[in-house]
Order: sequence, then structure tokens, then C-alpha cells
Amino acid sequence: MGDPLDRLLSQFALRAGVFYTGNICGLHDFKRDEQRGHLHVVRRGPVNLVNAGKPDVFIERPSLIYLPRPERHRLVANEREGADVVCATVLTGAGGRNPISDSLPDLVLIEIDGCPGLEPILELMFSEAFGAGSGRQAVLDRLCEVLTIRMLRHCIERGQVSGGALAGMADPRLAKALDAMHQSPSQPWDLLSLATLTGMSRARFAEHFRRVTGATPADYLSSWRLMLAQRLLSKGVPAKAAALDVGYGSSSALHRAFLRKFGQSPSEWLKQRAMAD
Repeated sequence: MGDPLDRLLSQFALRAGVFYTGNICGLHDFKRDEQRGHLHVVRRGPVNLVNAGKPDVFIERPSLIYLPRPERHRLVANEREGADVVCATVLTGAGGRNPISDSLPDLVLIEIDGCPGLEPILELMFSEAFGAGSGRQAVLDRLCEVLTIRMLRHCIERGQVSGGALAGMADPRLAKALDAMHQSPSQPWDLLSLATLTGMSRARFAEHFRRVTGATPADYLSSWRLMLAQRLLSKGVPAKAAALDVGYGSSSALHRAFLRKFGQSPSEWLKQRAMAD
């Protein structure tokens, strides 16, 4: 059946793209990104992370920085010596909000020597990043994807997930209900049928689900269906077929749910996504 992360990644493919490798001096700005997370690997610092509306974070040791929902931010390095960094974007599924990024805090900061599993990946990444071998970009992108998955595993094992799907799937009882919703979103799930899967009463299931994931079962199911619909629509599946596949009776029902959740219709969302790409 696989573990929680496997099950989510099977639904929301992860793609990384390294866009900068090398030394930075002074200020290096990054724009707000509604579609992708930003991953910064600091090989040699120090650097100061200036994150909009939040306290600055001073980083002296080799570290991994991940912002799943990045606002405008910047890395500030010493003007003379600078800092060696690798910067990448991480796209999950169709982009934007998704169960994986929604389960993480606004900032994930991991010191590399505090997570031994990262070291061999980073050695390969740094060798490629600061070398000139053929196929360098493709290798860097694939290594960055592996690095991101190892980072997510670290967050789950250390309890650094902040609710959402990853927290729910790590709970042995809730995982049964979440698996059912994930695998069969078109089924008419209600509180009783989901609670029965977990062996809990309706009241206890509803309370436990909300405490662990931060959402009601109905809200979670709605969000899951809509995110699956986004994935299908982005692949060119017609709205009517996408609606039926994820549990809405018609394209108009999907349209109404899109408006409630995202404030825009499916066609408007597709246009916005095309412009962002």
C-alpha cells in the first residue's frame, strides 16, 4: 500500500528546476511565487534570509531552506566573500496549493549535518552545480527532486508537518479514511462511512480529524476533489469529464465549487496558469 508520502506523490508529481548555482554577493531577491515552492541550499555562508513580514533568519552553517508558499524574499551575503548556493523551484502537481505544501510550515530550515541522509545527495549536487559536465541541468533537476523528497521525509519523521494531509496520513486511524478519499474521490463519502473505516464514532472521528489535519472531513474531501480536478484540467481533460471523475455530478457543479474555493471559474484558472507558465 505504500507509505503516506508515496501515496501523495503518486497523485501529485513533484518536479524541480534548478535556476541558480554559484556564489552570491550582497542582495539576491526572489519574487513572490504562487505556483512553486522555493528551495535554497546554502553550501557555504553565512547568509541572511529576509522573508516578507517575518523575522530575519541568519544562517551560518550549511543548510537547506524551503519555502513552500514563498512571499517576496531575499538572501543577503557578505559583499567580499559571498556565499555558495544552489537555488531551485519545486512544482507539485498542477502548481499552487496542494496537500503536500499545505502540510508544511511557511519556512523549513534544516542544517545539513543534522540530517545525514541529505549529505550524499548534496555531495552529488554540489559536484554537478560547480562543475561543467554534459547533462548538468538535467542531473541537477533530478537530484533536487530527490533532495526534496528526503526533506519531506525528514519533516514527517521529526514532526515538522503542520497539519494537513501529511499529518493525517501519518495517523494510523485517519490514514484509512484519507486513503479511501484519495483512491475513490467520486464516492459519496459522508461522516458515517468515513468514521466506520477508522473504527471511531462519528463525533470522535470528526473531532480527531480536525485536530490532526486542521480541516473538517467535508472540507478536506472538497479540497482534494478540486485539486484532482485542477490536475485533470491542466492535462486538457474537458470540464464535464473532470467533474465526473472527481465526484461532481456536472461541469456546472464543478464550476460552482471552483468559485467557492478559488474565487474563479475553471476556465479562468486555466488562463491564469497558462500566463504563469
